[in-house]
Amino acid sequence: MTISGRDPKVGVLGFVKIKFLNFNGFNGRSMKTLVIGSGAREHAMAWKLYMSEQVSSVHSFPGNISMRDMGPTHDGDICDFKKIQHICNVEHIDLLAIGPEVPLSAGIVDYFAGSDIKVFGPSKASSQLESSKAFAKDLLSVLGIPSPLHHTFQDFSAAKSWVESNSVPLVIKADGLAAGKGVFIADTKEEQLSAVYAIMSNRIFGESGDKIVIEEKIEGPEISVFVFCDGTDISDAVVACDYKRIGDGDVGPNTGGMGSYSYPGIISEAQLSEIKEIILRPVVEHMAEIGTPYSGVLYAGLMLTTSGPQVLEFNCRFGDPEAQVILPRLESDLGSVMYSCAAGKLSQARVSWDDKASVGVVLASEGYPDAYKTGFPVTGLDHSSSGTYVFCGGVKEGQEDSIITSGGRVLTVVGHADNVQEARDLSYARSESINFINKFHRNDIGSFMRTA
Repeated sequence: MTISGRDPKVGVLGFVKIKFLNFNGFNGRSMKTLVIGSGAREHAMAWKLYMSEQVSSVHSFPGNISMRDMGPTHDGDICDFKKIQHICNVEHIDLLAIGPEVPLSAGIVDYFAGSDIKVFGPSKASSQLESSKAFAKDLLSVLGIPSPLHHTFQDFSAAKSWVESNSVPLVIKADGLAAGKGVFIADTKEEQLSAVYAIMSNRIFGESGDKIVIEEKIEGPEISVFVFCDGTDISDAVVACDYKRIGDGDVGPNTGGMGSYSYPGIISEAQLSEIKEIILRPVVEHMAEIGTPYSGVLYAGLMLTTSGPQVLEFNCRFGDPEAQVILPRLESDLGSVMYSCAAGKLSQARVSWDDKASVGVVLASEGYPDAYKTGFPVTGLDHSSSGTYVFCGGVKEGQEDSIITSGGRVLTVVGHADNVQEARDLSYARSESINFINKFHRNDIGSFMRTA
C-alpha cells in the first residue's frame, strides 16, 4: 500500500531515487539503517532515508504498518537495547536513526559506543538538554543566552508558597520528559496552583514531575530552529512553526502538536544566522567543553520578543510534527548527513534546504488529547496528489491488510509548494480525501505564526 502518495520504490519525483546533494559521509559504501520509533516523525525519517543514494535498506523498530513500504519492521520496545543490538547483528545494520527522546535519555547512544554501529543522536548526558529543563536553564544562565527568568523547585510546599506570593502570569513545566505535554501556561492563580498540584502532588507525569521549573510568561511569536551537529560542528539551520493547542485560534489544552509549517521567510536569513551563531553554536561548544559533546539534531524552541529571541526549551531530536515539514525541504542526502554527524565528520558535509514551503496538518482522533476511540478503518491513503505526502503515526494493521486508527494523532498530511498558501491548499485538499470515523483537525495551520 502506498502511503506517501507515490510508490516509495520509485521515489517522490520520478521513477528512480532522487539525486540529492551528496558528500562522503559513508565513503560511498551501501548503508543499512534502522529507524527507532513508530510515529509520523519516524515514518518521515524512514521515507527520506529510503530516498538516500547511500542507503540500501531501511528497517524500523518497531515501526508501523505504513513504514513497511520502506522496508521490514521489527516488533519490540524502543528501550530494549539488547533486542535492537540483536537486530543490528542479524541485519548488518550500519546506522541507527533515533526518532523519540525516550531511548536517547535512556542511553541508547552510550550502549552502542565503541561498536561498529553508528547512532544518530546525543548521549544520555548531552540529551539532558531535553530530559531536564533545569539542566538546560542552568546552561543558558552560564552562557548568558536570553531565556525567561525562572525558579526551580523540588518541594511541593515551597513551589506552592512561591506561586501564592506572586501575581504574574507564569509558565509551569515538569522538569523531565512528558511527551510534549508537560508545559502549563497559567495566567491565573487558580491555574498556577492547579498545575503545580497536578505535576508535583498528583504526579500526572510520574518521576518527570519530581522537579518543576516555573518561568515568567513572555510574549511573542514562537519558532523552532533545527541544526545538525557532530559534537563540534553545526550545519546551516532550518526554521519551522508548530501548533500545540487542540483548537483553531490556539485554544484548548496542549497536545503533542496539531500541525506545523516551514519556509525560509518565517524569519530573515540574518535572524536565522544570528540564532545559529549566538545561541546554538555556543551551546554545542559548551557541551564539548564540559565533556559531553552533542551529536545528532538540536532543536531550539524560541520566542521572538521585542528585545530579541529567547530560548524556551531544547529538544534533542526532530520534532513531531516539525520533522514532517522540514524533511521534504532537505535537499541533501539524509543518510549521509546522519552518518556524518554520528562519525564526527559533519565538516565534510554540506546541508542544504530548499526555498519552498511545507505545511503539515495532523489528522487526529476526536477527543484527543483526552479520551478518544480507535480501531476505525482509514480510507483514501492510496490517493495520489502531486506535492503532498502522508506520514502515519497512530495506525496499525486491521483485517485483510487494512489500516485502522490506533492513536490520538493518526497521521500528518503535508503540502510542499512554492509558497505557504499553495502548500496549505495542497495539504487541506489531500486531508479531505482521507477519512476515518471521528477524524478531527485544525483548520488554521499555516495561516498565522503561533504566539502562545
